[in-house]
Amino acid sequence: MEYRIIFSVQAQKLFTEIKDRREQSLILKRIEKLKDEPEKQGKALSEELLGYRSIRSVGQRYRIIYRIEQDRVVVVIVGVGRRKEGDKRAYFSRDL
Repeated sequence: MEYRIIFSVQAQKLFTEIKDRREQSLILKRIEKLKDEPEKQGKALSEELLGYRSIRSVGQRYRIIYRIEQDRVVVVIVGVGRRKEGDKRAYFSRDL
């Protein structure tokens, strides 16, 4: 079963703020892979991001936060952003 990918308004805004077209292309390629078995990719998040998953892209520099809606067969991308150097905590808030 193939999932449909949807960007939230916030994720779309964050994505368009990335000016490097090569990085945008690599991020989109990584997101496309979520169409197949998204629950087996990335890692489950906890605390205020419980219910979301995280994958990395562009050599670990970017983090993509998503949630899976099984009933609609949809993967919703809720955040795309550059990771802070050495920061292991998620920097996206729960109000995604």
